[in-house]
Amino acid sequence: MKKRILAIAMAASMVLGASTAAMAADKLTLGTGGTTGTYYAIGGVMATVLNPVLKESSLTVTSTGASKANIQLVDMGEADLAVVQNDVMYYAYTGTDLFEDEGAYDTFSTVAGLYDETVQIVTCDSSIASVADLKGKTVSVGDAGSGTEFNAEQILGVYDLTFDDINVVNASFGDSADSLKDGKIDAAFIVAGAPTTAVVDLATTKDVSLVQLDEEHIGKLQETYDFYTKTVIPAGTYSGVEEDATTVSVRATLIASNDVSEDAVYELLAAMFDNQEDLIAGHAKFEFLNLEDAVKGISVPFHPGAVKYFGEQGIEIE
Repeated sequence: MKKRILAIAMAASMVLGASTAAMAADKLTLGTGGTTGTYYAIGGVMATVLNPVLKESSLTVTSTGASKANIQLVDMGEADLAVVQNDVMYYAYTGTDLFEDEGAYDTFSTVAGLYDETVQIVTCDSSIASVADLKGKTVSVGDAGSGTEFNAEQILGVYDLTFDDINVVNASFGDSADSLKDGKIDAAFIVAGAPTTAVVDLATTKDVSLVQLDEEHIGKLQETYDFYTKTVIPAGTYSGVEEDATTVSVRATLIASNDVSEDAVYELLAAMFDNQEDLIAGHAKFEFLNLEDAVKGISVPFHPGAVKYFGEQGIEIE
């Protein structure tokens, strides 16, 4: 009888121990984007590579409507982590532009900037050499209400242009490339990692050029919108583009709910940098993850776990 009681007690202890261990690791939902997009792909790589080494948490990846939807999901408690553009999270934090109607969100904080999403102004018209040359032209500015549309408006603004000065077309990147190919538009704003597939395909059939931003106007843009970083698209990124092109980028950024523990975020960041080679093997975008750039162009406060990690690495958060 005593042996049976002891066995039951040991079994109960094992179950309790397993339950306690399971409770110790927070199950964190990571909001990404559409299943064919980069956000979803990098989220899957993070879960595959990092879950075996994480002790404070485990990642579950979910497909979402990307940046704006991700911030809303974090706010509602349906996602704990998310990948978003740093300009969109600025709009959410300040209740401006994309979030002007619904107001500010303060339930999330920054974990790290991941990689650049570059503002590419693409044209097949050799007479368009500057943003100023877009005046009077037919220009795709991205989907209506998209982050790209706001990027276009802001960049035109520092050249003293508005949407009233161009013939505005709202279209996806793929549709914009098709319209450039068919001569239906003169230029297109495309905000994505370079090279972008739609532009790569276009450059195989048409002579493509990239409209550059000059130093003066980049500085003016950054004075008002500090989420932009200066970027150079290297020569050869697209067929026929034989010179470097200076522009700006926003950054794909990892955010966390303020309810996620400091320890979980600290461990997640440490695991990302400690296992970066394995992350790169899963997706090339992780080549652009580095300590210095991870804190650049960020205008939303960092999560305490991120503050602790970057502080220990000697990285000053602006």
